[in-house]
Amino acid sequence: MRHYWFVDMKLNRVEKALMNNPVRALVQGRHEAALMERFGGRVEGGRVLEIGCGRGVGTEIIFERFGAREVHAFDLDPDMIERARRRLSGYSSDRLRLFVGDVAAINAEDGSYDAVFDFGIVHHVPAWQRAIVEISRVLRPGGRFFFEEVTKQALDRWFYRTFLEHPTKNRFSAKELIAELERQGIEVRRNAVEWFFGDFIVGVGRRLNSNHHYILEEKPNHEESN
Repeated sequence: MRHYWFVDMKLNRVEKALMNNPVRALVQGRHEAALMERFGGRVEGGRVLEIGCGRGVGTEIIFERFGAREVHAFDLDPDMIERARRRLSGYSSDRLRLFVGDVAAINAEDGSYDAVFDFGIVHHVPAWQRAIVEISRVLRPGGRFFFEEVTKQALDRWFYRTFLEHPTKNRFSAKELIAELERQGIEVRRNAVEWFFGDFIVGVGRRLNSNHHYILEEKPNHEESN
């Protein structure tokens, strides 16, 4: 029998404030999205999933900048979903679905999406490799994974350790993230760049045609669970 052990973490008050301010939205829209588009192009007319949508800034970018026809977006925090509903109230229900969800157990069939977007969510998941398995699973062959992530180098910095709450074990470098993506059939090649002294990585990977996934069998992390 296979067991998956994971504890997902909601943002604390400091990080929620940082993520819900105009500066963050500006960086997300002008810098991160520009790099993603450079590496992966648009998703014109596509069916897209956003993991960890927060208050809906990324969802709006996916519609308006990337040209998605339909977006499904979830967050672990019901409060963020309510904020997103208010922000995105102008989009019809046949184009937008918002729900509470978990990236380590995505509620979708295999190959459901033309693209998956990640604006800095995977590093919050203790068993982040399981999240990568799920992202690969729900992408159709040829589908793209657009990602911006925070590396363990950033998480080791004083500010992150003092004011923000993240898992302390099993963190990834930029190279380790790309290696796991490719292990799960998402090919990145040179379509990624590190920035801000290696604290962040932005890139795009493409789902290969193989249906094989490496399934993770994990032991419980007692330190994380207590």
